[in-house]
Amino acid sequence: MPSDDFIDLLKLLIRAPSVVGAEHSFFRVLQRELEERGAHVTWYEGLLVAQGSDPFSTMFSAHIDRHGLVCTGPNEFQYAAFVSANRTDLLNNSVSEELMTKVTERFNREEVYAYEPWSGVYRGKGTIKSSYVCEFRNNLIFETEGLEGVVAGTPIAFKDQLQVVDNRLEGQLDNVISAAALVHLFDHGFKGTAFFTAQEEAGKSWRYLLEWFRRFGGSTNRLFVVDTSPFPNVEAANEQLLVLREKDANATFNQDSTQLLEALCVKNNISYLYKNRYVENENAKRAEQGLPPSSLGSTELGRIIAASNGLVDGTTIQIPTIGYHTMHESAAVESVDAFIDMLKVVSNIADI
Repeated sequence: MPSDDFIDLLKLLIRAPSVVGAEHSFFRVLQRELEERGAHVTWYEGLLVAQGSDPFSTMFSAHIDRHGLVCTGPNEFQYAAFVSANRTDLLNNSVSEELMTKVTERFNREEVYAYEPWSGVYRGKGTIKSSYVCEFRNNLIFETEGLEGVVAGTPIAFKDQLQVVDNRLEGQLDNVISAAALVHLFDHGFKGTAFFTAQEEAGKSWRYLLEWFRRFGGSTNRLFVVDTSPFPNVEAANEQLLVLREKDANATFNQDSTQLLEALCVKNNISYLYKNRYVENENAKRAEQGLPPSSLGSTELGRIIAASNGLVDGTTIQIPTIGYHTMHESAAVESVDAFIDMLKVVSNIADI
């Protein structure tokens, strides 16, 4: 089981809203927690940077935005990720879209609340009555009760809190659990840099990160991006403690960094899986059944590698979960332990 300190931190962060496109108030919470742990914290547009005494020794990145709604008119609410991305249609070209068009019913009867995007001040609560894809606006539309007085532009977060059920941590984990792990590293003497990015779910976070590297990056910008990784059921998720990737739909990741993680997993008896190989194997089965292939996924790291012309490279470390993009996403406590241990080993602040 992860330490009490980590669980307490995750409970605190998961209660703080961070709807994609309205993350400022969450950055304020993160700044407080990081500075209390001795980190030097700097804000940029869409990016919060926390640094220790040796910033380029190890660099991690985690996106901090979570799914939610945004008020777009009188008693009218749309899916925030697509509004934030300035999208007007669902193209079904990412894992997120494939899943979202299938699971709209999962959000019915979920409790939500409105908040001020900068301060995080509470502005009222409500309940989702129904959700559907509007054929005219080509976006996910949510009908709610209790938020009739909310004005356009107000973010609406899902009411959430951490649960421990059958040795699994459960809540809207993507990707607050990774953010909590990076904050937690500073409790253990982390000397490197932790990036916290906004609007990843809208496909924008890599731009904020790349701007930082163009201004301040060194000659070797090896980046480890940390996140959750979805699986269809508990059995598939529990086949491994950690998820690695050699590539995504956008780019091939740094081979040396990826092989380093694999070697550390082998050395410390941590079971792992390459997600790109898993998807390719599943797609072979789908092809035999005449089904279209699933996406390899579009990650923050793949986007920044593809756009940086060699300036930024790296790989990913991910926690296998189920219930992706719902209030009931869950991860095995053993996976979370292995994830935190791996971050410490990569940072040279602990041995497993």
